[in-house]
Amino acid sequence: MNTAFAIVIATGLLVIAVIVGRPLLAAHRRARLAARALSRRERVLLRRRLPQYRRLPAALRRRLDGLTAVFVGEKEFVGCRGLAVTPEMRLVVAAQACLLLLGRDGTCYDRLRSVLIYPSQFIAPETWQDEHGVVTEEERVLAGQAWDVSRILLSWEDVQEAGNDGEPSNVVIHEFAHYLDHEAGGTDGAPAFATAAERRQWRQLAEREFAALRAALDRGEEPFLDAYAAEDPVEFFAVASEAFFEQPRELAHRLPELYRGLVSCYRLDPAAW
Repeated sequence: MNTAFAIVIATGLLVIAVIVGRPLLAAHRRARLAARALSRRERVLLRRRLPQYRRLPAALRRRLDGLTAVFVGEKEFVGCRGLAVTPEMRLVVAAQACLLLLGRDGTCYDRLRSVLIYPSQFIAPETWQDEHGVVTEEERVLAGQAWDVSRILLSWEDVQEAGNDGEPSNVVIHEFAHYLDHEAGGTDGAPAFATAAERRQWRQLAEREFAALRAALDRGEEPFLDAYAAEDPVEFFAVASEAFFEQPRELAHRLPELYRGLVSCYRLDPAAW
């Protein structure tokens, strides 16, 4: 065996080792993080700050603790405009984000690298093109933004306002619902389902509910879902997800078909907690 050939073989083996070893190391790291029980102080904090945490059945609460520990251990939290991100802030954001994963298998927002937290609402540039090809540039004031699958931006002021006004609003759930939509390969308000048939059923249901919401608004009615859900199917899914976790019993009563569709999506039944 000549030297050049030996180098090629060694390089190939090294590449294989990296390809095989990296997922194994990641899985081992996650298992170690998930096995770390949250401290009593952390659990008390979540009980105090998150109504959903108080309502969770014991088995789901243990799973949420593990997912939260993985999220805090893996994701980078960045304070913006001078904000110092505290361990409490990390915990509160991570636990709310991981509510969406409780019934889903395997992942913990694998492609997400960082969560950027602003003290309050922030200005984001936006460029969009209409059906005639006219490009418009504008600035929007936002409480949160799922930039892509690698970054999520949040206003801490709005994170703290979740559910405080009696409305089913939660900026963390809203933005991480957008993440699930992005992760499924599109931005059509249809996240990943267990089967293609379930995804088709969700799309058909969402289209009906979206049209019904727009029609109700056109009639001057005040619907249960926030009017922002009528912007497009993407926002409809995110707003409906907020209601699903914030006011599940009310959603099940007011919009039972939509509730059942979200039960299929998240594989959870929070109205029963």
